[in-house]
Amino acid sequence: MSGEYDVLISGCGPVGAGLAIELGQRGIRVGVVERNLEPPRIPKGQNLTQRTMEHMQVWRVEDAMRAAKTIPSNVGLGGLTAYGSLMSGYHYDWFKRAAVRPYYSADNERLPQYETERVLRARLAALESVDVFYGWTTETIADDADGVSLVARKEDATREMRGQYLVGCDGSRSKIRRMAGIGEVLDDHDRLMALVVFRSPDFFKLIEGFRDKQFYNVLHPDNDGYWMFFGMVEWKQSFFFHAPVPADTDRENFDFAGLIRRAVGTEFDLELEYVGFWDLRISVAETYRRGRVFLAGDAAHSHPPYGGYGINTGFEDARNLGWKLAAVLQGWGGDGLLDSYDSERRPVFQSTAKDFIERFIVEDRAFVRGFDPQRDKAAFEKAWAERASAGANIGISTFAPHYEGSAIVDGPAGASPSAIGIHDLTARPGHHLPPLTAGNAPTTADHLSDGFTLLKSGGSGDGDSDLYAIAERLGMPLRIVELPHDAAADGYGHRLVLARPDGYVAWVGDGIDDAERLFALVRGQSLPAQ
Repeated sequence: MSGEYDVLISGCGPVGAGLAIELGQRGIRVGVVERNLEPPRIPKGQNLTQRTMEHMQVWRVEDAMRAAKTIPSNVGLGGLTAYGSLMSGYHYDWFKRAAVRPYYSADNERLPQYETERVLRARLAALESVDVFYGWTTETIADDADGVSLVARKEDATREMRGQYLVGCDGSRSKIRRMAGIGEVLDDHDRLMALVVFRSPDFFKLIEGFRDKQFYNVLHPDNDGYWMFFGMVEWKQSFFFHAPVPADTDRENFDFAGLIRRAVGTEFDLELEYVGFWDLRISVAETYRRGRVFLAGDAAHSHPPYGGYGINTGFEDARNLGWKLAAVLQGWGGDGLLDSYDSERRPVFQSTAKDFIERFIVEDRAFVRGFDPQRDKAAFEKAWAERASAGANIGISTFAPHYEGSAIVDGPAGASPSAIGIHDLTARPGHHLPPLTAGNAPTTADHLSDGFTLLKSGGSGDGDSDLYAIAERLGMPLRIVELPHDAAADGYGHRLVLARPDGYVAWVGDGIDDAERLFALVRGQSLPAQ
């Protein structure tokens, strides 16, 4: 058996499925290999940010995603951090994503990853340009000057597939990464972590006072800054629990129920449903591209599930890479466009790991080593109150990934892509385009297209035909949207805003002096010497 495609994807977890949708909606022929017949029922990747739900809008699954959630809509999506145990009395709100809601066009959401995957699989089934082969495992790959070959196996059958490009979305132990000869930079914290799923109506009764919360972190001095944390899976019934355990722990030699009760701080009945293990480590591929082979999601980067960055970072990989692959395959993307995937996305993950996840561990370790309510209650409570005053927005208000300094962004020189930023309603090159509402009109996010979108206001349509003619000559899809009155100028700070297909700002200004040069730059086309 054999097949010819534009893009091959190994792995149809959430990132592989999202990428296949991004490409399939653009008419790109995609062949996907996925070893699991059904999504594994392990409750991970639950926190979906506002930005991720913008992706779901674009992929036309937002309503289905919200309908698939396992927790009632009137339950809050927040979290808390407690000291010692969940019931110790020392706790504060943590990670309130609602603080940044005005900067996005969608509310955040929370549901188990297997439900997310189920919704994405259903969307894939509706796309005629995408073939998904469930139950098949990638065996070998080979790339050459003309394309990439992949051989997959299902029991005794083999299938050879051919594509222009291959994307490995096959997880942190990526076979694609290894076969492509791409190394990893690894920061191993040398900690074995347990993931336990348990059923306990009694636990739900204990946390009823935290009704606006769905996840709960516990800082215990014995863990030296590493978290124990709970999350709700099914309303009133089931929960997950992560915690550090001794290196020689297995399913038979450890009292997981006892550890859960100690983390909660009281006795209660519970039934264990699942026990698994993972290594607490942070890794990033040395490059996200080698020739015609790309990496996305956990195949490109992995880290502890602190703050819910993982699945959301992977979805952003899919949006970033998807439009660029499509542009090149459709003939309007320049030579540098595919290279920009690595140069934009890899620094953002490196910053996420260093400036957020590693920082959480370092700061929490310093706190539990420096303060103890048994040793000095007054000093502990003063320091705890200081943490509480900032806790709700830690990792939220300053997490604003951007691509400043990217070769395909026309903006100030000297910057570089990073996860650290500020949320701002003005339009800034390299940053996410915030939604702008003009009266009762749709937000600007509703106007974005599969190609580039020029948002303009405060002027006539003079010059639009010239811009369309230049774009058509270059083969670049362009939509020009006239906003009411001075909406762009007043809201975004500029009369003209050029938005990329992934909803990031490529350029801002009050007039275009050289459209051909601008359009060449944002498409990744080499610029002539000036």
